[in-house]
Amino acid sequence: MKRSLKLKEGLSAAGKMEDLRENEIAIASEELAGSIRPHIEQAKARVAQSVNSELVLLYWRIGRRIREEISARRITGQEKGIVDLLSETLSTEYGRGFSRRNLFHMIRVADTFEEERTVQTLSAQLSWSHFIEIIYLKDPLQRKFYAEMARVERWSVRTLRQKVQGMLYERTAISRKPEELARQELEALQEEDRMTPDLVFRDPYLLDFLGLEDTYSERDLEAAILRELERFLLELGTDFSFIARQKRMTIGDRDFYLDLLFYHRSLRRLVAIELKLGSFDAAYKGQMELYLRWLDRYERRPGEEPPIGLILCGEKNREQIELLQLDRGEIRVAEYLVELPPREMLEAKLHEAIRLARGQMEGLRDLQ
Repeated sequence: MKRSLKLKEGLSAAGKMEDLRENEIAIASEELAGSIRPHIEQAKARVAQSVNSELVLLYWRIGRRIREEISARRITGQEKGIVDLLSETLSTEYGRGFSRRNLFHMIRVADTFEEERTVQTLSAQLSWSHFIEIIYLKDPLQRKFYAEMARVERWSVRTLRQKVQGMLYERTAISRKPEELARQELEALQEEDRMTPDLVFRDPYLLDFLGLEDTYSERDLEAAILRELERFLLELGTDFSFIARQKRMTIGDRDFYLDLLFYHRSLRRLVAIELKLGSFDAAYKGQMELYLRWLDRYERRPGEEPPIGLILCGEKNREQIELLQLDRGEIRVAEYLVELPPREMLEAKLHEAIRLARGQMEGLRDLQ
């Protein structure tokens, strides 16, 4: 009997040891799998990116070749017939990627982006679908703006489409500059990934997603922004990081409070945001200057650029903004819209702002 019990105990102990070994093996296996998965995912991503880049370059080269052949044979105006026959041939041999519609996309991409180097750089981040969204925009600077911003900020196709529909280009200061200055700034972004305040700040900001009622306070606006912080950051731009709300600054024997403090990675600077109801007041400039001097002295870290400020108002007076030179420099003023107007009204307003701003810039250049 005792021998039987000892035998059972021995078997039980052996079984437990076996279970422990199996558990250890399972844990080790899972830990090993966890350390290997990132390598697999990274490799898959690199392969997918490489395939995407090669595909975009292939399509660009095909589009360029079609355009060259049409020009060489002097049969301009008969693209339709050539593309139709070419599509039939290539689709039979290589599949749906060579549909008539896609071949015309290829020609348009080749016409829009003349240099292969540009296409190669963009294709490292942008898919063929990105290119199709961009090539049918009317203005060359507008196309360049969306292509480079989508590349730098790694927009999805959906985000790119939303930015275009929200008229992001028209709401940035870059669109209000004379064409040559705007082109130079966009080329700096293309060559050096160098962001500037004119590329970052918008006017107006579209804050309709906050769901504010007809009457609200600055504190209501601030609280609503923080509730919808993710969408607010997307409206600001993807490189903004939230730092603080009601940032306290003790100056002398008084406490001051900055509404919102952000950091912009590409600009490498702190961004102070003040929220104001109603129209812009010239006194807001002095208040923001005080905040920026304090941030520069106490919060700026080695390697960062000086802080900049954004005053968000319900309405701004363009003559005041011009006289105070707040359309350039370290402080910017922008309107916000908590209820979206009809697109036609917003478009007209923005185009008028662009016309006035460009006229002012041309006038200043003539005086120099």
